[in-house]
Amino acid sequence: MEPTLDGVNLNPASKIRPASTLILVKDHSGKIEVNLVRRSEKSGFMSGKYVFPGGTVNEIDRMDHIWREKLDLSPQMIMERLGGGLDLEEIIAYGISSIRETFEESGIFLATRKSGQHLFGADSSGLESDASPDWLEKAIQFESSVLQFSRLYRWSHWITPKLMQKRYDTRFFLSIVPEKTCCRPDSVEVTESIWIAPEDALQGNLTGEIPLSPPTLVTLHELLKFRNISELQKEIEGRSWGAPIFPRMVLMDNGSVILEPWDPEYENETILINREQLEESILPVGFPFSRIWNNGEVWRPVSA
Repeated sequence: MEPTLDGVNLNPASKIRPASTLILVKDHSGKIEVNLVRRSEKSGFMSGKYVFPGGTVNEIDRMDHIWREKLDLSPQMIMERLGGGLDLEEIIAYGISSIRETFEESGIFLATRKSGQHLFGADSSGLESDASPDWLEKAIQFESSVLQFSRLYRWSHWITPKLMQKRYDTRFFLSIVPEKTCCRPDSVEVTESIWIAPEDALQGNLTGEIPLSPPTLVTLHELLKFRNISELQKEIEGRSWGAPIFPRMVLMDNGSVILEPWDPEYENETILINREQLEESILPVGFPFSRIWNNGEVWRPVSA
């Protein structure tokens, strides 16, 4: 039997698939909240964990001829806003995927009717996704609407560690949405969809009440430094994708440790970790970290 981690078979030769994630952010009483969805326990990747909405880039996302006239930005503006290592077709595919997956999982739709009405929350869009792969194309044609690439910003670029069977090359977009935007889980891929402050989510992860995936944990920690939406807006307007974040995974008899690229031992050929000291090395919310330990259930930041 192949070794497993978090319910996932470990396979160093697994194929890397393109994927997208959308960090949805809104103002709540002057503070930042983010949208998190909890993956189904039946999911083959990070089952039961809280993540940002997202998923793989599929074939219809790549049908550039469908989407060009359904976007609220020109090709030049898309390249200026979201380029940087990607050609136009790739950017559009990643962006379409992020909007589609977010609506499918969380019920939040970044689109506008040509009449000017925004289609953000699950309570106002009047739209439903179905099992057909072209539901998004049919929906925007029926509603005579356009997709809001103007609300997408670059945040980060992640590559799943080696050893995991399912691996992804993921672009993390960020979008700021209106305060009253509602969310709704699809009850298939995800079982919950919540709005929560980054600090509260990180604290919930420490207690095990809101178990986070490693990229979600790192991203929420990054968001702690922004006191409000205005500060975050200034950051994203000039933010690039940055260097790909490609963590290393160290397996142990019970669980594992992920090392981020900024860890002092990341480049070492051999990494020795004292399993007995990990419990005492768990860091409180807000402390910088470069390692994330999984004890078989929850990923928690630990000191190096």
